[in-house]
Amino acid sequence: MTFLFWIAVFGTLYSYFIYPIALKLLANKPSKASNTASANGTAETRTDALSGNRNTPPNSASFIITAHNEGAKIAKKIENTLALDQSGLELEIIVASDCSTDDTDDIVKSYQDRGVTLVRADQHLGKEYAQLCAIKAANHDVLIFSDTATELKGNVLQKLMAYFTNENVGAISSEDRFITADGKVAGEGAYVKYEMWLRGKESSYRGLVGLSGSFFAARKEICSNWDIHSPSDFNTALNAAKAGKRAISCPDVEGYYPNLKDESKEYQRKLRTAIRGMTGLSRHTEVLNPSKFGMFAFQVWSHKVMRWAVPWFMLLALVSNAFLLDYWFYQLCFAIQLAMASAFISAHFLPALRQNGVIKLIYFFYQVNFALAHAAIKFFSGTRMTTWKPSAR
Repeated sequence: MTFLFWIAVFGTLYSYFIYPIALKLLANKPSKASNTASANGTAETRTDALSGNRNTPPNSASFIITAHNEGAKIAKKIENTLALDQSGLELEIIVASDCSTDDTDDIVKSYQDRGVTLVRADQHLGKEYAQLCAIKAANHDVLIFSDTATELKGNVLQKLMAYFTNENVGAISSEDRFITADGKVAGEGAYVKYEMWLRGKESSYRGLVGLSGSFFAARKEICSNWDIHSPSDFNTALNAAKAGKRAISCPDVEGYYPNLKDESKEYQRKLRTAIRGMTGLSRHTEVLNPSKFGMFAFQVWSHKVMRWAVPWFMLLALVSNAFLLDYWFYQLCFAIQLAMASAFISAHFLPALRQNGVIKLIYFFYQVNFALAHAAIKFFSGTRMTTWKPSAR
């Protein structure tokens, strides 16, 4: 039981703490790979990528907005896109309609005289299929993907395109900024900051294992092997690795997302996201093979598989700990686990408790892992990535 307990503790801590430390040490170690692809998502390395006269930034791009029954928001999204600084950039705007049944398509058509193109999917097969239809219609070598709820600002397009100066960069991911109605950082602030920090470390080593699905960009060649049954944010990062390029996180390329209108649906969003991720990895298990993907496989194992295993390690830690209560140290560990679980249960039934920063973090951590456990059960019982439906924001 002692052995099982410490294995469980290691498994619980690995993805969140041990892996980032290992990644930091690896990223700081000089290597040919790091010298040839130095754009790691920081302002300093961004300057390095631009200063070597490797190439000039691409000056044309296809901006793809994916929408399904977004009649209430699509006009605002198009106006936001048209208002972006496009100086020095040839931009085509494509709205990929996933067989919308409301007035989304009619609204998009009303913008045709302003250069907006409607591409309607011929089948309602989800977000990735609608994106594929748009990819086939796109005329430029850089593809920018954005959801309807994503708000962009100022010269974000110039910032984004500059990263493609480095030929070793195959895809870039925005950094997420969740906001409330009054403009403040919303519920997942601390967790999102952690994820963005981790993305920066992955960028500086072998590249991201997943992009921000709501706002990212890639070279068109990277999107040539588009899997409609795999989440596009994961599939694009994987395709970049296959092509010998990196997917990187860019802190000055920001996407702003309103918080969910109904916070009670946050669990379902996490559940869908986890099932989509498991579906994607199950379709591309070759990425777990170090002999083919080297240390990128290590990153996928660490960030994805070990993260999904955390709830089961937590359960094993609790059960094994219950058999070790003859020693004061294990009594303390057991008490801490019970206290955290109690805090989560209390915060679930008494939402006001989540105003406390510590309880809020505990609640979010347990909610995430309940969703991961639930997703694993559904996945192994046969549930796969379902047809995409945007979360109400």
